[in-house]
Formats: sequence, C-alpha cells, structure tokens
Amino acid sequence: MELKYGSTQFALDLPPDRLSGVITPTLTLPAESPAEIVSDALDSCHAVLSSFGPNDRVVIVTSDITRYTGSEIYLPMLVERLNRQGIPDSNIEILIALGIHRKQTDHEHEKIVGPLYKRIRVVDHECDDPAELVMIGRTSNGIEVRINRRAVEADRLILTGTIGFHYFAGFGGGRKSVLPGIASRAACMASHFAVLNPAAGSGKNPLAVTGNLEGNPVHQAMAEACAMAAPAMILNTVLTPDKRIIATFCGGWREAHEAGCRFYGERFSFPLGERADLVVVSCGGFPKDINLIQAHKSMEYASQALKEGGVMILLAECRDGFGNSTFFNWFRHKRLEEFEAALRAHYEINGQTAYSTLQKAQRFRVILVSQLSGHQAEEMGMVPAHSLEEALHIAEGLLPVDWRALVMPEGGSVLPVVAG
Repeated sequence: MELKYGSTQFALDLPPDRLSGVITPTLTLPAESPAEIVSDALDSCHAVLSSFGPNDRVVIVTSDITRYTGSEIYLPMLVERLNRQGIPDSNIEILIALGIHRKQTDHEHEKIVGPLYKRIRVVDHECDDPAELVMIGRTSNGIEVRINRRAVEADRLILTGTIGFHYFAGFGGGRKSVLPGIASRAACMASHFAVLNPAAGSGKNPLAVTGNLEGNPVHQAMAEACAMAAPAMILNTVLTPDKRIIATFCGGWREAHEAGCRFYGERFSFPLGERADLVVVSCGGFPKDINLIQAHKSMEYASQALKEGGVMILLAECRDGFGNSTFFNWFRHKRLEEFEAALRAHYEINGQTAYSTLQKAQRFRVILVSQLSGHQAEEMGMVPAHSLEEALHIAEGLLPVDWRALVMPEGGSVLPVVAG
C-alpha cells in the first residue's frame, strides 16, 4: 500500500494478521460531469433565481484559495443564470471570504473565478477595516456581528463554497461564508471561542465536535449570524478527496446546507466495530500536508479510530512549517490546564488548533513523520521520525504484543465512527 507524503509516498507493508482494515470514504462517482451536476442544482433553484430582477445588485461570496470548492466551474454558470434574468455583469460582484486570512494575489483570483477573471469585479474581504464593516446584530451568546459592507448593501446575497467536516463547527460550508468568512476579526475570534465551555477550566464543549450540528454552540453562533445577513440562496459543492464535484446543493441557506451535511456525513463517515492499537494516517500528500495546521485535521479524525493510549503514526510533510507564525509559540504551555487558561485570556484561532494538537499528543503517543525538526516535534509532545520505516520501528516498542492496526490513506477526508 502506498501512502502519500508531500509530493512523494511511502510504501506500507503490514503483515495481514496485524491489519484490521483500511479506512476510506464510501463513494460512488456519479455518471454526470461536474458541470452537469452544478447545472442540475441551479435548475432546482429556478424559483429563487427567477425572483431576481435586472436592477438587482448581486454579491456572490466564495472561498479563498486555501479551500478549493470547484468555484471556477460553478461561478461562471451561476453568473450566466443571473445574466438570463437581465442582470448585467456590472451589477455582479464576487466577494472572497477571507475570514482572517491574507489577501489573494491576482493569480489566485484568476484560479478562483476562472473565466470570469477581469469580467466580473472581484474583491477581497477586509476583516480589520472598520470602514468596510457594518454591524447587523448580536448573537444569543453575545457576539457582535459585523460583516462586509458590500454584502449588507447588496440587493441579493448569494453564498457559495463547499461542505466538509470541521473539527469543532461540525461541518464547513453554508453559514460559515458569513461568519467567519466575511466578518470582523473580533467576530471571527468570538465565534471560534464558543468551542470552549463558559466556565474557566471546564474545557471544550462536548457538542462542538466533527460531524455534529445539533446543540453545537459554534454552529449556532454562525447560523444566527447568517440569518441576520439573510442570503437569498446558497450553492455548496461536495468534493471527492481528489477534488472532483460529486454533488451540489442549492437553495435556502439553512435547508440546502443541512441536506449537504447529511449527504456528506453518510458518505464520508466510516463505521468501525472497535478502535485499534495503532493508526497509520496520511493527510493525502501535498497540499493537504503543506503545514501542521492543515495536517491537524487528519490527526483529529485518526484519533477517533485509536484506543486510549494508542499509537498514531502521522505522515505530514509540513514543507511550509506550522502554517502560522504564532502557532508554535503556544506550546510553551505544557499542562492543558495552563494552556486553556492562556487561551481564554488571549484567544487565537491558531491557539485553539495548538491546544487541540497538544490534547491528542498527551492522550495518545503520536509519531510525527515530517520535515519539522526533532526539537519542534518533541516540544509539541510528539515523537519525531524521518520515515515511515523508522516510525514503525519506534511504534513496535510502544505497542502491546498482540497489536492491531488501521490505515487511513486520506486522513482528512473520512471520519471513523465507532458504533455506540
């Protein structure tokens, strides 16, 4: 079996009596092309689109370059439907939902919007510019929702993106295009802070987990903000691990998103009878393992398949290091109680990911195969290794004599679920 690592791969050859199974999504590729799938979804939204008028100013929100969505396919098709309603290109604007990410380059804009580049105006969201933000309300947990002025002043707001698992919002897509996508930095931080229980020292909310929307406080805050923005419709794709569109959900922002989440959860969850002593997980190679923050998703999902105190081998090249300049600094906190207190005192989204990383490093024994230095891996509570072969040798010294293993070739794309 070949496991991807950066732009290369490692060969894994486990004895058959040690291998309990390979965890992969249960997918059947549709006969239709991605363009046909998008077209069918837009047809299903005809009633909404037919209500748009020629004088409407339309803002379409879409994701930045870090989250591939198939936008170069669906954005031109969506604009064409708007043109059919008599809406000229000059009345349409594409707003890139950066959240707190950096601005995009011209080349990245071109990749995102495809044939629409230099035809439709494209603008990056500015989370730190008060002049570009408008307060539209306050959520039930007290978040002041300030979002991009263009979205507020538009006659029609359309949200686009892709649906996938999110390790504490439950799922991505849908309402996340508003908060954090086009919100102020303070609102972004506050929405993510909802992952923690209110009382100091009480840790993470148990409902703020991968694949769950019910009672999830992070999802609730995002949904309340989206309701305030009142989008006319959403268009969300579902992608295979190799980024092919296999489904598109179009319609009301709440209903279409929930339908897409159900579809994704059914196909990208993997039922397990029992957890394993060892999980060998690849992020799926570059760019999924470009940095440790991106690799954390695979680490999180793999942990669901691992026995308490078990061993995880994480293949994550991390050619761009950690993915954020402040991420590694958080590991000066070695005790989770101390870490949580620091996070509550000065919350950062990357600090939350670092906290979650340390939780798993202390709960399990994680062997990290990466380009990070041995010192960096050890500071994060992990055991460094330079190859899969070395990692397996280290693991053998940590495992019980009768150990069994599970393998995840695309760790960030499938969620192991143990019955009960």
